Amino acid sequence: MQLDPFAPALVPAGEFSEHDRASVYRAIETRRDVRDQFLPDPLPDDLVSRLLGAAHAAPSVGFMQPWNFIVIRDPKVRQAAWQAFSRANKEAAEMFEEERRDMYRSLKLEGIRKAPLSICVTCDPDRAGPVVIGRTHNPRTDVYSTVCAVQNLWLAARAEGIGVGWVSIFHDADIRELLGIPERIEIVAWLCVGYVDQLYHAPELAVKGWRQRLPLEELVFCDRWGSQ
Repeated sequence: MQLDPFAPALVPAGEFSEHDRASVYRAIETRRDVRDQFLPDPLPDDLVSRLLGAAHAAPSVGFMQPWNFIVIRDPKVRQAAWQAFSRANKEAAEMFEEERRDMYRSLKLEGIRKAPLSICVTCDPDRAGPVVIGRTHNPRTDVYSTVCAVQNLWLAARAEGIGVGWVSIFHDADIRELLGIPERIEIVAWLCVGYVDQLYHAPELAVKGWRQRLPLEELVFCDRWGSQ
């Protein structure tokens, strides 16, 4: 889309209406990492396009827009990804202390086979060239920007009644080979996406007693580290 050269560069900021503001906060507060509540119904193409559009509207340092999105519908590809997850998940279970191991094994940590759609989000560190505004002294800002795209997609999905689950338990090489991702491209997230009719009232790991949300007041400092 070409920008109108005669359009004003700035538009009024202004706050949202009370209703719109409440909707934004509701999406943030009720967003969940969905693992086992996916319905099998396929997602319409126009809906998937809206979610990807929301992701692409994310902020990025130096406007580098380093993300790519691999949309995966093929059950065979998703089955192979699940096998990669399953192998890594068995390894992960052994990393926990014995008293936590059984609880870990009882948790449902992915929805790759159940969700009708997966999206692999990647980061291209070369997208904006070797020198990028804002990345000159922190090379990881390209990945941080890509995570903003993931969050945008997640919040848009919540507004659409769509569940999203982030799978991170796999060996990078397995997914790279499965999807033909070049070595220079970083894999950031494997997202399971699908309709849901129920969500946990709080994060699932909190509901199941794995870990609770920390009090905000313990995490906010004033002017310097540790000063409250």
